[in-house]
Amino acid sequence: MKAKISEIFESVQGEGLYTGERQLFIRFYGCNLSCSFCDTPLAHYREYSAQNLRREVAAYDGYHSVSLTGGEPLVQAEFLVSFLSLMRQDAPKIYLETNGTLWRKFSLVRDDVDIVAMDIKLPSSGGQKPRWDEHKRFLELAAPKDTFVKIVVGLSTQAQDIVASSVILAPFSGRIPVVLQPAWQDMGPEVLEKMEVFKRLFAEHGLNSVHILSQAHKLAGIK
Repeated sequence: MKAKISEIFESVQGEGLYTGERQLFIRFYGCNLSCSFCDTPLAHYREYSAQNLRREVAAYDGYHSVSLTGGEPLVQAEFLVSFLSLMRQDAPKIYLETNGTLWRKFSLVRDDVDIVAMDIKLPSSGGQKPRWDEHKRFLELAAPKDTFVKIVVGLSTQAQDIVASSVILAPFSGRIPVVLQPAWQDMGPEVLEKMEVFKRLFAEHGLNSVHILSQAHKLAGIK
């Protein structure tokens, strides 16, 4: 079995609660969604066996964790089962960046993942159909891990989606922090003000661990 990998590179994590940590990024090709704010169009890939990818990773050191990103890594979950089984022997921390919809596939690799950076895809932000049930099931599986949720907020984001998110997040209050991230193309005072309103709305529903964080790597001009 081989995986489609778009690129492998070292950089600094620029999103979420691990901003500033040096990571080795493995970008998986392909995604099950097509969000309007997606800033990672993938046109090319190279195929790797689990052994070959492990050898590629072994050429790097000094990083905090290996970030499985995309695209959506869980599209290739069957490959990840084999690859992460090998990586257990090398013992790096595994950081999964995911859109939080493929909960059945996540269940196959959960035990081999240390950190979960899970998106909640708001219909009004990304132009996708509601994924509340998928997100709820994913959160139930991810809650025992070191997990945080990221929500992209743009000019089109509606308060009703924040309320719906708070309903599925409420059972995990105090355990799973939330990051509100401005859509890069909509960055400006209007979106920042909207995120402050949404943060207060989350607090009204008992969710107080809510952070407003932009994409630091883009502000710094790095990959």
